[in-house]
Amino acid sequence: MKIEDLQLSIIIAVYERQDELTELLSSLTKQTDHNFEIIIVDDGSTTKLETVCAKFNSQLKLHYYYKTNSGPGKSRNYGMAKANGNYFIFLDSDTIIPPTYIQSVKHELSTNYVDAFGGPDDADDSFTNLQKAITFSMTSFLTTGGIRGGKKQIGKFQPRSFNMGISRKAYEKTGGFADLRVGEDPDLSMRLWENGFETRLFQDSKVIHKRRTSLKKFAKQVYQFGVARPILNQRHPKYVKPTFWFPSLFFVGTLVALLLLFVSFIFTEHQFVLQIPFVLWLIYMFMIFIFSSLRFKSAIVGLLSIETTLIQFFNYGYGFLESQFKLNILKKDSKKAFPSHFHIE
Repeated sequence: MKIEDLQLSIIIAVYERQDELTELLSSLTKQTDHNFEIIIVDDGSTTKLETVCAKFNSQLKLHYYYKTNSGPGKSRNYGMAKANGNYFIFLDSDTIIPPTYIQSVKHELSTNYVDAFGGPDDADDSFTNLQKAITFSMTSFLTTGGIRGGKKQIGKFQPRSFNMGISRKAYEKTGGFADLRVGEDPDLSMRLWENGFETRLFQDSKVIHKRRTSLKKFAKQVYQFGVARPILNQRHPKYVKPTFWFPSLFFVGTLVALLLLFVSFIFTEHQFVLQIPFVLWLIYMFMIFIFSSLRFKSAIVGLLSIETTLIQFFNYGYGFLESQFKLNILKKDSKKAFPSHFHIE
């Protein structure tokens, strides 16, 4: 598609988070290409975000809509229905957009057009050590295999809705996001494939993901991701991969390694063999420390990355196993087993 034919609509579904929205909109005023509109969908905030948007009306082509709370997926669909463009870009409110982002997206689409794309996320030097550690755990090839925008990909790339775009044609064919509250973005990616559309990673269309979170919130988030994966596997069995089991295997493997380590002090004649799993576990943790420390030039971030990686694997792995047990062993309906993962009409 020619650049001049691209009509971009940026859709931001947001609930509360006035400061985040202000920072995001401020970054969008600094784009090198200003030919785009912004659709703000206020998903039922207790204090309407219209006053935040009004501050940017003179700098951005911005449209504000307020609706009752329904979750991000349905709010993005609402935004697409209101948008004027022929290509939609979704951004999360906790992202900051580099000045060349729009220029990069247009270049990619005009050079090698695709009906859906995703871009990577990264941390900024100004972020807290915890934010950097969580970014490492969520984005490193060592921890997630690069599924969120790493240079090395395993299989097809599944865009994530913090930095994702789809054409109007793809939206009209698929209906946009489905009834999921968690895992709605990989679900849309797989439905796009099932409808004959391609997805691609735009490596240079990066956003800064300013995750304002705590370890407790992070643990809950990745647990929900783990629960969502078996639900997605049921919906899209064609795209099930053995790698989905890795966090659960790591979770179980860690427990086994610790048990064998304890046993090794009792059965000393087999001590070395029994301690091998724990030694391998330590080597992996050391690799996490080294790679994270080098990436962010901080040993503190490296140490924190060990903690966030363990939280990520343990909570995701536990959620995955719980969901597998309830859905595939007990044969429970996914909406009854995990009602909070779905939109309620």
